[in-house]
Amino acid sequence: MKNLIKKFETFLYRNRERGIKNLMLYVAIGNVIVYFITMIDPSGLLYSYLCFDRAAILHGQLWRLVTYVFTYLNYFGVASTFFHFIMLFCYYQIGRTLEQQRGTLHFTLYYLCGILFMDIGALLLRENATTYYLNLTLFLAIATILPELIFRFYFIIPIKAKYLAWVYLGLTLIDLFRGLITMFRGLRFGVVYLGWLFPIIALLNYFLFYGSSFRNLLPQSMRFRKVRSRKPAAAPGNPNWAANYRSKSGEKPYRHKCTVCGRTDTQYPDLEFRYCSRCAGYHCYCIDHINNHVHITE
Repeated sequence: MKNLIKKFETFLYRNRERGIKNLMLYVAIGNVIVYFITMIDPSGLLYSYLCFDRAAILHGQLWRLVTYVFTYLNYFGVASTFFHFIMLFCYYQIGRTLEQQRGTLHFTLYYLCGILFMDIGALLLRENATTYYLNLTLFLAIATILPELIFRFYFIIPIKAKYLAWVYLGLTLIDLFRGLITMFRGLRFGVVYLGWLFPIIALLNYFLFYGSSFRNLLPQSMRFRKVRSRKPAAAPGNPNWAANYRSKSGEKPYRHKCTVCGRTDTQYPDLEFRYCSRCAGYHCYCIDHINNHVHITE
């Protein structure tokens, strides 16, 4: 499995410039266009042809599996429209940063796989798909690779990306808890609500691409386990190790050897050795022959 992941990461790195460049820019512009057209046209004809509709998809309108991405702003009321316009701008900025950090192909596959997972989940759960939770995971993704990145909340309040990620995870747990309560309440009346599973589907897509780096969101003390290994005590040095050693030829190792008599510092540790400066090359002599030898000229 690790080898497969490494091969996949290598493929993404070698083809990092492929994919849909500025994908989130197209998503943002498409959402703005659809929103304003819907405001101009009270009948909502364009929205009705683009939104996710399980029954229409099963009858062959397959474009809805993708086009609902451009109806993000239409899911919310007019009162919160300004907030979600700001969020859409943040998604564009994060998407552009993720493209620069991990490559265009990596981000393209991440977002398209997220849409695919949402489609499959919506079809199986019999619910309407939305990119709300998929877009929120972008905060988690950027915090994973750049935990110290500073965001300007409402363009004023500075906050680090890793703290935004933990806020997102906390809100997701609250949504899951509320979803469970809604589901149990609906079971009393024979209604099964499974829409609360969409945050989990979005997180599965996140862990598929960024799960190996999730530890970056943890505090510094929890990122790595300190393993204390006891190293064996080093054996005390033996200054006379050469005296007890013999090579295959039977000769003990030495540092100095007299060129004339052949005595070594291992055989005679108290004997003084010197090197002649008049001999050609690097020749050693004991104290008895340093001044009594024929100089080597070649």
